[in-house]
Amino acid sequence: MPRQIFQLRISLAGVRPPVWRRVLVPGGYTLDRVHRVVQHGMGWRDCHLHSFEIDGRQYGEPDPEGELALHDELDVRLDAVVGKGSRFHYTYDFGDWWEHDLVVEDAFTAEQDVRYPSCLDGERACPPEGVGGPVGYRALVAALADPGHPEHRSMRDWVGLAFDPDAFDAGRAGTLLRRFC
Repeated sequence: MPRQIFQLRISLAGVRPPVWRRVLVPGGYTLDRVHRVVQHGMGWRDCHLHSFEIDGRQYGEPDPEGELALHDELDVRLDAVVGKGSRFHYTYDFGDWWEHDLVVEDAFTAEQDVRYPSCLDGERACPPEGVGGPVGYRALVAALADPGHPEHRSMRDWVGLAFDPDAFDAGRAGTLLRRFC
């Protein structure tokens, strides 16, 4: 049977200018693998808890203490819970609360010689881990953009010289997806 591929647009909510990725993901992936696609496609380091919300149901890694009522993401295939046109949510880092809006833009049969998952496109760098969510990221971007800002030097030292909020390399993201997902 031919494999079904979903074209997903992943957008980071609450961030302007927008940070987004367009990825191709096998429909047979379980949600734990989709989690890895979001992590590597966006540029996160997978240091925090996460969950999916699909049609009002929460999925993620089961909580051994039972405090979080999550359905096990290992038991659920993407193509069993979404289809073309579906919208769902992914939350990463319950402290910083990074919400991602995911849209299934298209669904099609896998091409014979193409490796999946892959990254087709995107814009802007992923915020650094521990920046304080969308509010903290806005403060970071404002400080970096203005050399006269009182926090410019400390923020630049914290984030490093290589960080550019406008940079994104789809080829590098695609390599990470194929290597780790």
